[in-house]
Amino acid sequence: MELSCKSEYAILALIEMATHYENGEPMQIRQIAAQQNIPDRYLEQLLATLRRGGIIKSQRGSKGGYLLSKEPWKITIYEVLECLEGLDVRVSEETSNVKSVDSAVVDEIWQEACLAANAVLQNYTLQDLCEKRDARKQLDIMYYI
Repeated sequence: MELSCKSEYAILALIEMATHYENGEPMQIRQIAAQQNIPDRYLEQLLATLRRGGIIKSQRGSKGGYLLSKEPWKITIYEVLECLEGLDVRVSEETSNVKSVDSAVVDEIWQEACLAANAVLQNYTLQDLCEKRDARKQLDIMYYI
């Protein structure tokens, strides 16, 4: 299991949007890209996918941009990854009679690992990531003083 570059960039963009959620103003692609060091063109594609998945919404006009579709504490990392990766991250209940005992054991452990990973991802929201980031920034500031 590895976090793809696509997912990492999207989560970083969503954290940026969650940080500015309270002011209610949409964020433009170039703002988000500059803050998180994400290529504009790539971010544009990611945001389109997130919009189609219902994670964010867009607003047109001179003051247009992108906003979270709901509160940051209601958007789980699991939802984001499911939207981006198009994965059916649910574990299959099918067992094949053709598989060897060794293969069945490996599949069983892999399913257990996937369930554990899904549980963790379902427990963390964008708000949680923002709070962890802020706490880490505070530690960095205190360390250098």
